[in-house]
Amino acid sequence: MYNTKAYAAASATSPLTSTQIKRRNPTEHDVQIEILFCGICHSDVHSVRDEWSDFMSTTYPIVPGHEIVGRVTQVGSAVTKYKPGDLAAIGCMVDSDLTCPRCQAGFQQFCHNVIFTYNSPDKHKTAPVTYGGYSDSIVADERFVLRVPENLDLAGVAPLLCAGITTYSPLRHWGVTEGKKVGVVGLGGLGHMGVKFAHAFGAHVVVFTTSPDKTEDALRLGADEVVVSRNADEMKKHEDSFDFILDTVSAKHDINAYLNLLRLDGNITLVGAPEKPLDIAAFSLLVGRRSLSGSMIGGIPETQEMLDFCGQHNITSDVEVVPIQKVNEAYDRLLKSDVKYRFVIDMASLKLE
Repeated sequence: MYNTKAYAAASATSPLTSTQIKRRNPTEHDVQIEILFCGICHSDVHSVRDEWSDFMSTTYPIVPGHEIVGRVTQVGSAVTKYKPGDLAAIGCMVDSDLTCPRCQAGFQQFCHNVIFTYNSPDKHKTAPVTYGGYSDSIVADERFVLRVPENLDLAGVAPLLCAGITTYSPLRHWGVTEGKKVGVVGLGGLGHMGVKFAHAFGAHVVVFTTSPDKTEDALRLGADEVVVSRNADEMKKHEDSFDFILDTVSAKHDINAYLNLLRLDGNITLVGAPEKPLDIAAFSLLVGRRSLSGSMIGGIPETQEMLDFCGQHNITSDVEVVPIQKVNEAYDRLLKSDVKYRFVIDMASLKLE
């Protein structure tokens, strides 16, 4: 084992502060990565503050971060895909059982034994739980390490490992292509990536927002139209017309208003995670054989596909880069939606600690 610098929270009410953690030395299938950039995800805030205890209680100290981009510094003897100096990335998972039908199909994110990048039991016993990317380096099985296209801005790549794949996966799954009409509800960290991908797939993209002042930015990102969702007349114009709607909102909202915009066999997929259940009217689904589904990140093959697609189309996240010493300030600003559109930590700042 070796020591590495990190930022961790000691409790649900504690700020993130500088510390040292232990990492395992690379085993034969492991890749060691020097972390260059790590995105700040809204789920980092929820986990640090133990707000998802019904899903996964937080074990402290917690080192968040699952949007990791860096360079390979060392590989195990059996590693074939990576060598020192390669650009590499790690997303929300670092392991799974790899044998179940879900893993065999490439859906490791739905494995019952998935090990998330942080706050999951550490099977290597280096620590009680896995520690994430708010640190100097990380070690992971090569099967959960991803290749990064050389032509992309690395800071902008980091959020692709969560916000990117979270929006890319359902758009692909529900067949969004040229000629489809696609709605994106909410223009935040997830929504802005949904707009970029849907536009790149050739769809006609409509952004739904409660903020009229986001119109210009939505059009810049690739939207064809912007609808202020509080305007009943604007909403009515789009009834029975959407093939697919990506709902990125994490607060309680009227999902029926969007179900009624779907055409025959249209689908809405939730990628936001409201704390309270949404009220669904049966007839919003029955009329037009509409469907409502959810989606969570993506498997390793699809995440690599997404990164390759981004390399081909020069797609990255719109980011504000911050030093790790401002991570607590970034958390406060994130809760106020005061960022366009994702915070990313420049991990070189950790060397100053």
